[in-house]
Amino acid sequence: MKTLVRPMLSLFVALSVITGLVYPLVVTGIGRAAFPREAAGSLVYKDGKAVGSALIGQHFDEPKYFWGRPSATAPMPENGAASGGSNLGPLNPALADAVKARIAALREADPTATLPVPADLVTASASGLDPDISPAAAEYQVARVAAARKLPPDVVRGLVERYTQGRQWGIFGEPRVNVLKLNLALDALARGGV
Repeated sequence: MKTLVRPMLSLFVALSVITGLVYPLVVTGIGRAAFPREAAGSLVYKDGKAVGSALIGQHFDEPKYFWGRPSATAPMPENGAASGGSNLGPLNPALADAVKARIAALREADPTATLPVPADLVTASASGLDPDISPAAAEYQVARVAAARKLPPDVVRGLVERYTQGRQWGIFGEPRVNVLKLNLALDALARGGV
């Protein structure tokens, strides 16, 4: 028995050190060297202070801001500690009720909106932390944001175009607009920046 225990314990300790210490340190070092901004959390700064991450959605509900995708995280929206979707299937009446309520809230926030409501403004993402919306979702909100900020819609639309990112490497994903960066640009415009 003694001859079996010692090699097993030695192997356990060796693998624990390799997989629990050496490998994570090597991968973290490579990540920090190759992708320093991403490895640090892709933080977004305003006046030298971190205000969020470009990779995690922020909750905006004031009319003067663009709104992101709904979040199904609990106990509050965009809770990074509780990432996850609602797990409601397409035939679940609770999902249909939630979508109807979100459409009603969007229509109430801007009764003049005539465009169809984009799906990403009324359905939560799988993580509940999606930082981006589609250009159509941003366009849907341009009139409301422009009116709330007393800006010409073309100025707000220009910012949306400026902050619209194309497909990654021209082929992957869909065009998208980072809500946090766009809203910070709106605030900077109000202060005379951008």
